[in-house]
Amino acid sequence: MGIVIAVISGKGGVGKTTATANLGLGIAQNGKKCVVVDFDIGQRNLDMILGLENRVVYDLVQVMDEEASIKQALIKSKVNANLHFLAASQSKDKTVLRSNKVEKLIAQLKQDFDFVILDSPAGIESGFEHTIEFADAAIVIVNPEVSSIRDADRAIGILDSKSQKVKEGKEVAKYVIINRIVAEMVQRGEMLKSEDILEILNIKLLGKVPEDRGVIDASNQGKPVILDKNSIAGQAYSRIAGRLCGQKIDMKDIESSDTGLFKKLAGIFH
Repeated sequence: MGIVIAVISGKGGVGKTTATANLGLGIAQNGKKCVVVDFDIGQRNLDMILGLENRVVYDLVQVMDEEASIKQALIKSKVNANLHFLAASQSKDKTVLRSNKVEKLIAQLKQDFDFVILDSPAGIESGFEHTIEFADAAIVIVNPEVSSIRDADRAIGILDSKSQKVKEGKEVAKYVIINRIVAEMVQRGEMLKSEDILEILNIKLLGKVPEDRGVIDASNQGKPVILDKNSIAGQAYSRIAGRLCGQKIDMKDIESSDTGLFKKLAGIFH
């Protein structure tokens, strides 16, 4: 039986879908069978980041409505055979989701995959609630800014109230990934420090991802940035995926900037 992980955020634009794509591929690179499922009904983007938009024939709504089988709807990644993708519907909206159908779909996927990664819609409406309802764990994606942390805190509260595991008296494992960190801005006090974020949210840190312009370029090309061995964000996602697969990987400090003086000196002597 696989583990179901919902990737969530309290607001849009924090890099949730990018994180889902890269973590899914990173898990697959570790030899685990992984499926990433786009639950953002009506606004799917995960297919483009994975470079699979032209291969979508059936979506998860059609599977849940028994218009197509899971086997027909699943798309195998072009870069790693361990990774599969299940697309969201673009022609429906989030009101089509029903708890019993979501539960059945997830149960089927758990039979065939080690990891089932659910990319939730941003915000805290019905689509979000259905994504978290049957998850074993949740990864909260935040940016080191006050509004992102505040909205993430609300999302965590809803997770605790809507989770089926919590209703059964069990615990949902909760982790946070701090995304788009700029060391110089943290040092200047323009971005929140990770320890402050962890104190506010009171959940475990899974990883830190630095700001990297290559992420946008990779997304536009349909190639998750984790494939770029020179990308600092790609390296960060690789470390996080390793942790999810049970590896003991130290947390790299990407918030300390000791290059400021050298940059100034380089500028003076240029």
